[in-house]
Amino acid sequence: MSAVRKVAKNTTVLLISQIISYILAFFYTIYTARYLGASGFGIISFALALGAILSIFTELGLSTLTVREVSRDKSLANKYIGNTIALKIILSSITLVSMVLVVTLLHYPPQIAALIYLITISFVVGAFTSIFYSVFQAYEKMEYQSIGQIINSIIMFSGILLIINYQLSIVNFGRIYLIASVISLIYGIIICMWKFILPRIEIDLNLWKFVLSKVEIDLNLWKFLIIEAIPLTISSVFLLIAFRVDTILLQIINGNVAVGLYNAAYSLMTALMFVPLVYVSAIFPMLSRLNVSSKELLKISYERSVKYLVILGLPIAVGTTLLANPIILIIYKSGFSQSIVALQILIWSIPIIFVNYILGTAINSINKQRDIVKTAFVAMLLNIVLNLLLLPKYGLIAACFITVLTELTCFIFWFHIMNVHGYKIPIFKMLLKPLLASLIMGLFIILLSANILLVIMLSTIIYFGVLYILKTFSENDITLFKKIIGKS
Repeated sequence: MSAVRKVAKNTTVLLISQIISYILAFFYTIYTARYLGASGFGIISFALALGAILSIFTELGLSTLTVREVSRDKSLANKYIGNTIALKIILSSITLVSMVLVVTLLHYPPQIAALIYLITISFVVGAFTSIFYSVFQAYEKMEYQSIGQIINSIIMFSGILLIINYQLSIVNFGRIYLIASVISLIYGIIICMWKFILPRIEIDLNLWKFVLSKVEIDLNLWKFLIIEAIPLTISSVFLLIAFRVDTILLQIINGNVAVGLYNAAYSLMTALMFVPLVYVSAIFPMLSRLNVSSKELLKISYERSVKYLVILGLPIAVGTTLLANPIILIIYKSGFSQSIVALQILIWSIPIIFVNYILGTAINSINKQRDIVKTAFVAMLLNIVLNLLLLPKYGLIAACFITVLTELTCFIFWFHIMNVHGYKIPIFKMLLKPLLASLIMGLFIILLSANILLVIMLSTIIYFGVLYILKTFSENDITLFKKIIGKS
């Protein structure tokens, strides 16, 4: 199978799974928000943000390294699985101790404390699941990862419906997160053993070797992983804090209701992130190989990826800005009406996020992850300082603007990094036609008064129709699309 067809196949299966997963997540998020109200939804959002920050050290960029290295040499798969499992056991222990210390020192009420414990542990379990998913990704067999994601979403959806049906307490939402994570881990282990490899664990201390339970531990590899992972880890910590600390500070400064209103809009924005996530998951192994075999092809793939994601991101921002009022009222009802303005601001993160996904992936694929650290630190510092200065006076609206500004900061730095390393692309030229098409589409939305689904369908047709008239897609693009769908 050609590289293009592999990317197309993997993108398709991941896209299908992500669509199913996000549809289910979309509905269980709505049901959760309606059931708990703005205040209760704010508590859930706060626990998720804190749990994500506490569990960041369970990952250390190990899954990304596994995909990058194993995609280049499949014989390394067994060694990477065994060693990342061992490393994550140690890291998870640190996370769990930190969790207990934070909850104890901050004196959270018992119900919120229990929720934080359950959600943080679910993130820890998910870190181990990502080991096996990274193997599926490295082998470019994304269908197995797709099935796992669907299973996770079905369990979450079913569990939350049961909670609502039986009128259970907020702590049970944490239990559902944990159950879904454990089942996903069991699935990942079974598929990896059945379809790929049976992990072996050995302890190798250079001068002597001790075999224990057929699990391989190579301290030289540990050293390599830690050294390589340091920039990934530091940047991940900085970026996670940058994009999660607003929820925590908003809760401390403005209360649970503000957090609920903010995350109602934020959840709709993040639901759209499956588009770049699916794409970069499929293309990352190919970019990593091209970094070794053909820098020119890597540049072409990177440039086209940016172009396609710009084309997809801009109309979403324009359309959602104009349709935010009916979207929020239909989904969350009038109790979340203050989320309308929040969504209109936050949605402008989407075109930036779409491009940032491929920028971050491209930087990792050319082994320049160390260059991301400075950007991540600046983004984190900017986010924290602005939130501390502006949240007391401007609250929810400030949090939204700061999120967009943080994404824009990452884009400026990451785009510069790619330019410096010889991957310069005409980004402003890429923006012109999609921006014009988006403005024409926006005018159509303003003038048309109809059912929102009909408006979305017709505006999408108009947008891509204008792109076609403007000859946005080159012959190379059309040839690529034909290869993807299997035509000669």
